[in-house]
Amino acid sequence: MSHHAATIEHLYAAFARGDVPTVLGALAPDIRWTEAEGFPYGGTYVGPDAVLQNVFMKLGTEWDGYAAVPHELIASGNTVVALGEYSGTFKATGKFFRAPFVHVWKFAGDRVQTFQQHTDTAVVQRALR
Repeated sequence: MSHHAATIEHLYAAFARGDVPTVLGALAPDIRWTEAEGFPYGGTYVGPDAVLQNVFMKLGTEWDGYAAVPHELIASGNTVVALGEYSGTFKATGKFFRAPFVHVWKFAGDRVQTFQQHTDTAVVQRALR
């Protein structure tokens, strides 16, 4: 496994146990984090604090049991692609969802420089209604 793939594997494990400081610590100060259009937090956020406020805090407060579980990591150079599955229950509606995802992580040195989310946003939107 490449160094970058091992880092991403470590970040998913940290996220799963609620260790957000470890995840944020791996992000470049000027990271560009893009959530898919149509996802509840769709948009591009610049900097770890923006990711924390606009994505992680909302996932932690608006969902029960939210999980992003990678099933496969594919690494090439400074890029790691994660294939996996989201799941969770939206608190406001009590509706559970499960949807596949593809995450594209790009590194500059040892820090994540960009993150791009791809998922079936229609499946997620059904949980919100």
